[in-house]
Amino acid sequence: MDFKGSDTIPGPRTEDHLPQTVDAAVKIVIVGGFGVGKTTMVGSVSEIKPLTTEETMTQAGIGVDDNYGSETKTATTVAMDFGRISITDQLVLYLFGTPGQERFWFLWNGLFEGALGAVVLVDTRRLEVSFDVMDRLEERGVPFVVAVNTFPDGPRHPLDDLRTALDLSEDIPIVECDARRRASSRDVLMTLLRFLHSLALEKAPV
Repeated sequence: MDFKGSDTIPGPRTEDHLPQTVDAAVKIVIVGGFGVGKTTMVGSVSEIKPLTTEETMTQAGIGVDDNYGSETKTATTVAMDFGRISITDQLVLYLFGTPGQERFWFLWNGLFEGALGAVVLVDTRRLEVSFDVMDRLEERGVPFVVAVNTFPDGPRHPLDDLRTALDLSEDIPIVECDARRRASSRDVLMTLLRFLHSLALEKAPV
């Protein structure tokens, strides 16, 4: 875009301005394997136009990227997704969606910096991918909840069975969600906030 001769440079849209009442911001990361719905979740729940870094998938990814269950997917996140949601007039969450393809996982370390917590999105068609994801969060000491994204063609299992299959401890919340729906995605974030609050209470001095 050519701004030559213009007296002003366009800034954020008015509706994207951070309300003056906000006095606390929390960084949350949304992680998971390829095609589990991270970009969809950020986009569905963000109150601002989300920033995405999606690129068209090419022949170069054949044999490298595991797109099982997402064969019709034509674009993929190569850096991050970013969105924002106000929880109260004083508190906002900054949402960072990570790239799902393993060849981009080296970017995760930077995205994890300063994160208070994480949502691990799970696709029941590819549960095995979730183990590496959760291991990375545990290594970094980032608390997380697990959200099972309900795809129309994905097998449905009781959450207790999924907890066992994922080898989740009893204290880590696991919920079902539809990442396409704002209310459902917001419920997942509220589950994470309640979990983080409970952890803070446990660490508080008596």
